Amino acid sequence: MAASAAWLEAVVADALVRAPQGWGRPVLIVRADEQRLYVWEAGHAPEAFPVSTAARGVGNRDGSLQTPSGLHRVAQRIGDGAPAGAVFRGRSDTGEVAAILTDPDAVSGGDRITSRILWLEGLEPGINQGGDVDSFARYIYIHGTDEEGRIGSPASHGCIRMRNQDLIGLFPRVPLHSLVLILERAP
Repeated sequence: MAASAAWLEAVVADALVRAPQGWGRPVLIVRADEQRLYVWEAGHAPEAFPVSTAARGVGNRDGSLQTPSGLHRVAQRIGDGAPAGAVFRGRSDTGEVAAILTDPDAVSGGDRITSRILWLEGLEPGINQGGDVDSFARYIYIHGTDEEGRIGSPASHGCIRMRNQDLIGLFPRVPLHSLVLILERAP
């Protein structure tokens, strides 16, 4: 692994020590400072995808509209087989397919959830699990968006947005209970 990615190996190793149930699955690492999602799979070079985290930054409190930090796992996978751009409400496919906006200034007027959902569950009591910091109860997802032009800049209401085709390609590789580590910046 390149020296520039040494931080990635270190955080993955730490995550797997803290949550050994993640062994044998890919580990996703989101860096809010870079607006990137890294995919670490043993024996493969890490991949990186541009994402969009919360416009209000990183924070774990309910109602903050911030992206929660810390160690999570994929608790539910929703949307397998749905068309690209399929709109979800209440985690159900509405049958609508969103027009995908690619201009960086284009805003759809709603925080539309499209194509696929990886619903996250926090694994750290008091940080992202339980009480008013519970990521699962906050409905924190990795999901597609109709505002693809805003990917690469903080723009979400707390979730991690990805380009639809990126998420559709990644989705089958991320089984239930895969670890997701959300960092404000590299350690």
